[in-house]
Amino acid sequence: MAATPGRTGSDAATSAAHRAATSPTRVVPPGPLPSSTHEIAQEAAAVLGKDGVVLPRQTLLGRRVHLVARLRPDAHAERIATGMPPVIDRASVSTWTWPELAHEAPAPAVEVLGVIAVARHWRTGLAWAVPFARYFDAAMVLPDTAMLTHDYVNNCLPRARAYGLDVLSVDDDNIVQRDLPGRPERMMLADDALSRWLNEIAYEQLLAVDEVPAGVD
Repeated sequence: MAATPGRTGSDAATSAAHRAATSPTRVVPPGPLPSSTHEIAQEAAAVLGKDGVVLPRQTLLGRRVHLVARLRPDAHAERIATGMPPVIDRASVSTWTWPELAHEAPAPAVEVLGVIAVARHWRTGLAWAVPFARYFDAAMVLPDTAMLTHDYVNNCLPRARAYGLDVLSVDDDNIVQRDLPGRPERMMLADDALSRWLNEIAYEQLLAVDEVPAGVD
């Protein structure tokens, strides 16, 4: 391709290199994650202002995510006093929403502040984060190279906006930055059997990682 009239070959080469470095390309294979997903999720939680414990990644609803949660001290103390540990059997928790058993259901012992999906490709991250977006702030973290594509700009961002997700990038130095702010007003804040079960899962994980006291004085 000939250089633009009035410009030297060196200028044209420099301009082409700049466009290649700053413009989305059609195909950029997603790179590896620079560190563990837990470390990346912790950095993402800090960027998002989530003042809670980033729990280890686990598979929930068939999706691999990190919950971010913090203790409700009064409810935790009540659970200890009444001998009610976390209940992670989903069928049992589902009965807590029955009118005839609602008065027997324990108060949630933790507050789930958000859900973070760390993935190499945006389609994976979207699939993991979206099911939780109706209950909590949901976010996905992608390698920054995944964002240098027309696919990300044209297909990922519109979908993420529609679901109200936060989208963040992580570079090779494990620095996390927000690329798209979420829309928490889209949350339904539903208090149903699923949200109660997820709360119990987070409660069990908090106890497992020793982030809450085992008893009260």
